[in-house]
Amino acid sequence: MKICCVGYRPWALSIYKYVEHLGYDTLMINSKQEYCKKTIKNYNPDYILFYGWSWIIDEDLIENFDCIMLHPSPLPKYRGGSPIQNQIINGEKHSAVTLFLMDSGIDTGDILGQEYLSLEGNLDDIFQRITKTGKSLTKKILEGNFSRTKQNDDESTYFKRRKPSQSEITIEEIKTKSGEYLHNKIRMLQSPYPNSFIRTSDGKKLKIILSELE
Repeated sequence: MKICCVGYRPWALSIYKYVEHLGYDTLMINSKQEYCKKTIKNYNPDYILFYGWSWIIDEDLIENFDCIMLHPSPLPKYRGGSPIQNQIINGEKHSAVTLFLMDSGIDTGDILGQEYLSLEGNLDDIFQRITKTGKSLTKKILEGNFSRTKQNDDESTYFKRRKPSQSEITIEEIKTKSGEYLHNKIRMLQSPYPNSFIRTSDGKKLKIILSELE
């Protein structure tokens, strides 16, 4: 079996190394600069994994190959960008790692596997859980141990990708939001994401990397 692994995020690369360790014939594409549709088509993979990929994927790849995406939410809920951040800021504590077969929609394809994911702790904790669960689900799918489940659009929710400007903690938020809300905003924006910050009187940004809620 031939697997094309496209991605650049550390947790995705860790899953891909695991796939390679399992003995599959793999083609690794680890950056936008390396991405080449012709190279992928010539390789003629059985599956293309697009874990954590941030750029537009050619439609003819999606139409002619089994392309799998990992989305850290209980699809069909929290479709769209920044799923971890949007869930945490909304106070969600329980989520899922979902692998689905890509189609022309945004996170709308058939679900191949879905397992529980806790959103407690800092981002490193969450990414470690995503990696562990992603490895397990990917192994099952490559071994053929899965079934396709259509998403129920009536239960779907969609959220846009967050912008760096939304990382600001405003005076209004400090006055009106709870300690838990502000703590969640700080921890969901730990590196590699645009860190939360407050603006100071001299026009600078004071980044807030860690917080502790007492």
